[in-house]
Amino acid sequence: MPDHHFADAGLASLYDAFNPRESGGDYAFYLPMIMAAESVLDVGCGTGSLLHWARESGHEGRLVGLDPAEGMLTQARRRADIEWVHGDLSTASWDGEFDFAVMTGHAFQVLLTDDELRTAFSAVFQALKPGGRFGFETRNPAARGWERWTPSNVWEAGDVRSWNDAGPFENGLVSFTTTYESPGWDAPKYSESTLRFLDVPSLNAFVEEAGLVVDEQYGHWDRSPVTGTSPEIITIARRPLTGSPATSP
Repeated sequence: MPDHHFADAGLASLYDAFNPRESGGDYAFYLPMIMAAESVLDVGCGTGSLLHWARESGHEGRLVGLDPAEGMLTQARRRADIEWVHGDLSTASWDGEFDFAVMTGHAFQVLLTDDELRTAFSAVFQALKPGGRFGFETRNPAARGWERWTPSNVWEAGDVRSWNDAGPFENGLVSFTTTYESPGWDAPKYSESTLRFLDVPSLNAFVEEAGLVVDEQYGHWDRSPVTGTSPEIITIARRPLTGSPATSP
């Protein structure tokens, strides 16, 4: 299902139920990269479930989670052996501290403007050690996934039901409302979101402008190539051993 900031603590508590980490997909894909890195930054860490999993799997190095939603971080802070930081990449100030940075759950798509993208990639470049890598994914616009974000497609977790109602695709953006309802609540809860969709050439142009290098790119979690029907554009970018971030004109 589409993912959101979940600033509301009540909705944040539902996130992991609707997005179980053991179901495969992004968490299973990125976990080996996290385990192989001594220091890891999880951008948009949400409830912290991925970093929790890394600790449970035996990671002994530095793990840092960054998220703008206090409701999510309330869930994340159930583990105190991980650094939790309230904020986003526009407020980040790390300098060459991480071997691996990751952005899961399609959180990359909440960067809606060119300036937000440039700020984010620049901050990631700065946070990575030379040779460090950045893994993230964005939905492939060619697959037109938003056309399936309709009230007829319902997710269930326990006694909570959820569905989306998406608007049209306009200028690379899709806005949608997510509704949550439960017989135990007085009224439904709602989440409003807007996501940006980038194709491969546009995405890679931003990566390269920041001074990063695309090492790997896949269309699905099975590492198949990106095609016109692939649901994802999964990118592993690297900070070169030498050089500095490119400056925008």
